Amino acid sequence: MKKIIECVPNFSEGRNPEVIEAISAAISSVAGCTLVDVDPGRSTHRTVYTFVGDPESIVEGALAAARVAKATIDMRKHKGEHPRFGAMDVCPFVPVANVTMDECVEVSKRFAERASAELGIPFYLYEESAEHEYRRKLPDLREGEYEGLAERLKDPRWKPDYGPENFVPEWGITATGARKFLIAYNVNIIGTSNQAHRIALNLREAGRSPEEPGRLKDVKGMGWYVDEYNVAQVTVNLNDFQVTPIHVLFEEVKKEAAALQVAVAGSEIVGVVPREAILMAAEYYIEKENLFIYEEEQKIRLAVERLGLNSVAPFKPKEKIIEYIVAGERDEPLASLTLRGFIEEVAARTSAPGGGSASAAIAAIGAGLGAMVAKLTWGVRKFDAVQSHMKEAIPVLHEVSQQLIPMIDADTSAFNEYMEGLRMPKSTEKEREARKAKMQAGLKTAIQVPLTTMRLGDKAWDALIVVAQYGNPASRSDSQVGAKSLETGIWGAYQNVLINLEGIKDSAYRDEILSEADVLMSRARTKCAEVLKILGE
Repeated sequence: MKKIIECVPNFSEGRNPEVIEAISAAISSVAGCTLVDVDPGRSTHRTVYTFVGDPESIVEGALAAARVAKATIDMRKHKGEHPRFGAMDVCPFVPVANVTMDECVEVSKRFAERASAELGIPFYLYEESAEHEYRRKLPDLREGEYEGLAERLKDPRWKPDYGPENFVPEWGITATGARKFLIAYNVNIIGTSNQAHRIALNLREAGRSPEEPGRLKDVKGMGWYVDEYNVAQVTVNLNDFQVTPIHVLFEEVKKEAAALQVAVAGSEIVGVVPREAILMAAEYYIEKENLFIYEEEQKIRLAVERLGLNSVAPFKPKEKIIEYIVAGERDEPLASLTLRGFIEEVAARTSAPGGGSASAAIAAIGAGLGAMVAKLTWGVRKFDAVQSHMKEAIPVLHEVSQQLIPMIDADTSAFNEYMEGLRMPKSTEKEREARKAKMQAGLKTAIQVPLTTMRLGDKAWDALIVVAQYGNPASRSDSQVGAKSLETGIWGAYQNVLINLEGIKDSAYRDEILSEADVLMSRARTKCAEVLKILGE
């Protein structure tokens, strides 16, 4: 699955459209980076950019932006309402999908190292990247702002983590690091700004005072009135949506509003949001209302409706959810082909796509056929007695079929690392050892992909047995084809595991993988036979 990191650099320029556009263009020009939002502020004299990319391209995008800032922003002339101490004031990296916080920490350090060396500018590390606890929080780093920076840098305690130790007057200093995703979220109140602020004080972590804290962790907030919408708002920053999710904040505001006898009229997300945050809300309402919804698009729709996210402006998932914004860049050229096109690619006089990709596709079709039969049984009156069984089987088969689709392309690209090793120089003993290590790592990658196909396919068997027992009997042949296709897909993946294991020198690793693959293959034979036996009877 594609790794996605968000970068949110803040630049000390909010009034010169040429500079703002030049930074935008620099980010957009980097392959693999998608510029999501540009938010300039004239009074703050500051522009916030949001872009996403993989771990490699995100560093290049931040570097491209920093180069423009170095050439166009002079902090000696800067005045603005927002606290700041650098031309690129802050540059956080945020894990969004399939990437860890530790990876983002390394990305921030790689960026600081390269930018400081190339541009001669200093950096502090903050948040999760901080190497000193007293440097973790941005307000502590920014104390005294740009105007006090020259004096502060004389103190060894405030020596930069990267770059020159002396004051660079035209630049100042930049804070970079890794942090969790911050969601800017507003709940609309048909009431006064005072009432909205009372609610915010009761809920935000800081509360009214240290002696009177609020109920929700990792929440900052206040109340205000928005003339444009003609409503008051409880406006918050959710610093960690895993700790306090969107739906929890919304439901707590509803309770507070009811106590004040004022109405809640929906909410809005400012900027973009991770897919997971919206799906968490959907799962909450599905459980609360005892609903059965398994398709992601419908889950998103439920969350949007329950949270009232269309109340002040249309909530367009493809423009608001990060993973959907970058979906067009998904690296699935084979899975995105027409069926005819895929078959023609397989039949072409090339070694890839080959049996591994075909096996993933066949397994996906097998799970998909099981899902189809279950869905054709669900909601039909004459099958009321078996609805609980379909409710159990449908989500599993639907999800497995979706998870197997990316494996079609993953298998074809699995040998990339091995081929890179094969092309490495081998003139010296050191080069030969490095080449050998790279090739072995590549083979292990090539093994893990079909093994993952086997693992995913294995998750579908119990649900397929349920469908065989209770599914619409008119679709018996579909279930039979589904079971045999799933077994064939797993068998094909198994053959790919075996052939790549032959080149592995690590006997312990080889034995461990073979043992797991043998178990999965044996289960596939047994479970397929069980499905066919049930259907045959």
